[in-house]
Amino acid sequence: MNENPYRFSIAVVILAAGKGTRMKSDIPKVLHPLAGRPMIAYGLELAARVSDAPPVVVVGHQADRVKEVVGEGVRFVVQKEQLGTGHAVMQTEAVLKDRFAHVLVYAADMPLLTYNTLARLIATHEARHATITMLSVIADDPRGFGRVVRDAEGRPVGIVEEVEATAEQKAIRELNAGVYCFDTAWLWPSMKQLKPSARKGEYYLTDLIGLAVKEGRRVEVLVTENPEEVLGVNTRVHLAEAEAIVRKRKTRELMLAGVTIIDPATTYIQPQVRVGRDTVIWPGVVLRGSTQVGMGCMIGPNVVLTDVIVEDGVHIGAGVLATGCQFPEHAEIPPGAILNS
Repeated sequence: MNENPYRFSIAVVILAAGKGTRMKSDIPKVLHPLAGRPMIAYGLELAARVSDAPPVVVVGHQADRVKEVVGEGVRFVVQKEQLGTGHAVMQTEAVLKDRFAHVLVYAADMPLLTYNTLARLIATHEARHATITMLSVIADDPRGFGRVVRDAEGRPVGIVEEVEATAEQKAIRELNAGVYCFDTAWLWPSMKQLKPSARKGEYYLTDLIGLAVKEGRRVEVLVTENPEEVLGVNTRVHLAEAEAIVRKRKTRELMLAGVTIIDPATTYIQPQVRVGRDTVIWPGVVLRGSTQVGMGCMIGPNVVLTDVIVEDGVHIGAGVLATGCQFPEHAEIPPGAILNS
């Protein structure tokens, strides 16, 4: 799919204020490393492809620590009290109002979202002149997601958060993925109509769907074709699941580009690594950081390369550990070598 044609009229809001208590960690959830990068880096990378405008990152828990890691190129908004997703988006109005026709909202703990899915969501929103377009997924395991409620004709009429759902509603298999595109002319005044939940005291962004339906506005739902995209990371178990998916995506990408990976299940290649065609990678290999491998190389079993430049035709023996090195064309690196820059 081509790059987003609406990138000049859309802003991206990334929700990153939560504590992530289920991670059982002193590290903010969005900073936990995933395939060598902080989890939030994946959402920021997507935002740069969706819009030319700097993304708005809503921070709260350990805000200074998150700001330090994220760095420049974004606009931070602080949610001093974590009063729900609706409250988080309310904080962004001052920096976004009257500047963009649309706002795309997603959470920083959804690192497996793809650009193609977001582009389809935005295209659907524009083509159907929707007030709200949201992403959903059909799944047997609800993982705490809200349920998409539809009427007898199959039209969406609202979202019920799991904590608020009845037993009948909890049986619904269509889940809210937590990704939304809003028409801002409607969004900002409508945010003022949100009321805190009687049970949790939070302002739910999902309540906007029911509000739009009552007003006769168009609400569209795009059902994702790939359920793994909407895996939210809330526990260390989820983090490991996400790591496995990132690994699988990377090895598949390389193999389709002409790289031989003898055993993908035991090969660990981080997303930023580049490998040339006709290179052969044996089991147990770990390629990390900014490593770049040329064409026609052979990387033996249990090799670990971190930030290494490997030129064409290099043969690396088993068990080599190297960091920050450069291997010249057609070099032969003996087994067991330990090399540092």
